[in-house]
Amino acid sequence: MGEKGKLYLIPSPLGENDPEEVIPVPVLKSLSGFKTFVVEEIRTARRYLSRAGLKGRIGELEFHELNEHTDQSTIEGYLKLFEDGNDVALISEAGLPAVADPGAQLVALAHRHDIEVIPTVGPSSLMLALMASGLNGQSFAFCGYIPAKTDERKARLKTLEKVSGQLRQTQIIIETPYRNDSLFADMISICSPSTRICVAANITMPDALIKTKTAGEWKKQGLVIGKRPCVFLILA
Repeated sequence: MGEKGKLYLIPSPLGENDPEEVIPVPVLKSLSGFKTFVVEEIRTARRYLSRAGLKGRIGELEFHELNEHTDQSTIEGYLKLFEDGNDVALISEAGLPAVADPGAQLVALAHRHDIEVIPTVGPSSLMLALMASGLNGQSFAFCGYIPAKTDERKARLKTLEKVSGQLRQTQIIIETPYRNDSLFADMISICSPSTRICVAANITMPDALIKTKTAGEWKKQGLVIGKRPCVFLILA
């Protein structure tokens, strides 16, 4: 296909705050150099780019969706976007592209076809939560989503707590916001009273909540997280 463009991984804010609060200025300035974007959701990507300084130019841009509903043949077809040296920007819904994100499939495609991948700097809810948790930052594992069914979820939590204790390793979990409180309730009921649990919700937002307590302390105090984006960390 001749000269190939590059794939740039562009972070987005974790919430509705001003992009300049969390995205470095050089990254925001670079956005004006792209005409082709692969995004998780076109509507929210347009809104982000408008707030990031491209207001008035959105109609000139080319958008392609890549989310959990995108089939493999469509993703393979995105290879043509890189023809004639055209650079492509990948943006996910929140935070870093390709981390717990379907955009990883485009990154994998780029590597298979020797397309240069360039990550840029921005907020990671996982790393920000780990930094602020006071838990073990030397050894940690990102476990992603765990089962939604109560019995399976409780069994998985028990396993993660056991692994954490054996390895002295922080276990990092995310959940769909509407299940935050049920997951947290299972955590404090299943985990040993001495196991430390960090709840990190709405990170970087004005109403951010980041607190670490033992399961026993959480059980006494209680907490309603609500439907806020949240990262959970466990260290036994």
